[in-house]
Amino acid sequence: MDYDRVRREEAKRLGVQLQTLDDSVKAARRPDQETSASVLFPTVEAWPTPVMVADLLTAVAETIRRFVILDPDEVTACALWVAHTYLVNAFEHSPLLLVDAPERACGKTLLQDVLARVSYRPLPTANATLSSLFRAIEKWQPTIFLDEADTFFRDNHDLHGMVNAGHRRGGTLLRSEAVGDNFEPRQFSVYCAKSLAGIALEKHLSDATLSRGVVLHLRRKLPHETVERLRHADHGVVDVLKSQLVRFAEDYAQQIRQAKPLLPDALNDRDQDNWEPLLAIAQCAGSEWLQRATAAALKLSLVGDSSGSIGNELLADIEEVFATEPTVKWGQPKTNVTKLSSSDLIDALVKDEEAPWATWNRGRPITPRQLAKLLSPYGITPKTVRLGTHDTPKGYDLAQFADAFARYRRPASPELPQRRNAPPGPLPGKETGVADAAAGLGSPLANPPRRNAAQPPGPTPASGAKDPPRRSAAATPAPLPGMESGDVAAKTARSAEGDSGVVPPGAGSAPVVDAEDPSRHSAADTPDPLWGIGFGAAAAESGESAKDDSEHDPTEEDAIPF
Repeated sequence: MDYDRVRREEAKRLGVQLQTLDDSVKAARRPDQETSASVLFPTVEAWPTPVMVADLLTAVAETIRRFVILDPDEVTACALWVAHTYLVNAFEHSPLLLVDAPERACGKTLLQDVLARVSYRPLPTANATLSSLFRAIEKWQPTIFLDEADTFFRDNHDLHGMVNAGHRRGGTLLRSEAVGDNFEPRQFSVYCAKSLAGIALEKHLSDATLSRGVVLHLRRKLPHETVERLRHADHGVVDVLKSQLVRFAEDYAQQIRQAKPLLPDALNDRDQDNWEPLLAIAQCAGSEWLQRATAAALKLSLVGDSSGSIGNELLADIEEVFATEPTVKWGQPKTNVTKLSSSDLIDALVKDEEAPWATWNRGRPITPRQLAKLLSPYGITPKTVRLGTHDTPKGYDLAQFADAFARYRRPASPELPQRRNAPPGPLPGKETGVADAAAGLGSPLANPPRRNAAQPPGPTPASGAKDPPRRSAAATPAPLPGMESGDVAAKTARSAEGDSGVVPPGAGSAPVVDAEDPSRHSAADTPDPLWGIGFGAAAAESGESAKDDSEHDPTEEDAIPF
């Protein structure tokens, strides 16, 4: 401030231009700036002997696990990300480390504190201004740790732009800077390693920012899960790790610059940009760490991309509608639809209660116009579709979505369940009749009882043939409820016995076979349909005799046959 008051007078006294005096003063102040940098970021000496990369990464991972509850894949990602902060200029991209949690007290700040202790030039900040951040990055190229991002990041579009631009090496931010009496444009480098932590980051960060990071979803630890207190940590262990990481960066910088690790095809382009630096470091550590890193990349990228954009969610739901919506034509088997009117497509979309389409239009279902607007960025517009001879509404053809499905839809992971439940099948017996329903009620006996019927005249059995099978009392089904008082069961049994008391052929449980032609069965061989759907099966299987509750004496001669 004192310099600003006298700079004009001093420039005139010295006979120099004002800009020349400003540059001389800045050059004279640089030693003070270097002193401030050494205070913020103490110099770390490299470890005197070469280090084993696999052992070093394992030690970093174990240190993180001592203080924070994380999944194994998240620990792997954190260890690799810490190592990459020492080699950030060797990579084309520096992935953001996004620490997300559903609620407070899940360990977000603790994790950032642990990572800051072993990272290169850590600069923890909270609610920092944009100008202070890009000037600090330009000056020191530190590792930025932005905590409580959910409190200030959402509406700060300039901060979003700085973070997104700093994802790639060479990313800059253009600002005007006062030079004397004028303002001159100046580019500030914003490329460095960054970590953001907050609650429900998906609500506060744009899709562009989320796609540039490795997302960790922290959870509150369970009562039986224990960790060590960070305040009781041995600082000597951290100093050894940082020294070894510096030696690792010196020894492997050239190798990592030339490394081209195999990137899984399941990752999209942005995920490959994020994981290429981490996989390059894992490749230096050997096959075991490379396998761990690849598995972590696949899992964390899938979880981080599960929400996606609203357009991607709409494409996913439409794809599922076309895959599960059947069409039925009389006399033809069911097939999946290939054309849908706009109204039919909307009706199918709003059936999913978890999707936003049922309340998209201010609490009401999405309209055809809104649906067309969401699909228009993908080159999909409604057209006239022929659904019948005189049915040609506006709608969509499955072929219109083929390019969008191939370009924007990620294949579903076989390890994760589908979001939408499978459509229910037809009710039992609705399409195949009562016989199919009987199969669902229980398996009938091998020889179910037959309906009593008059035996048609036939040839007399040959001599020596066995007597026709008699009705077993245990095989007689119990009378149906409500029929006991009408003497139906008693009269039916008596009519079957006749005057001689012998059960005629056809009244027993075994089918009647013609002695001359065994392939011929009598009409009485037709199974009782009531038995076919399970009535009376329990009594027959239990072996108990059916009781006749009728008050009529079945031995009376004047009993009338049924």
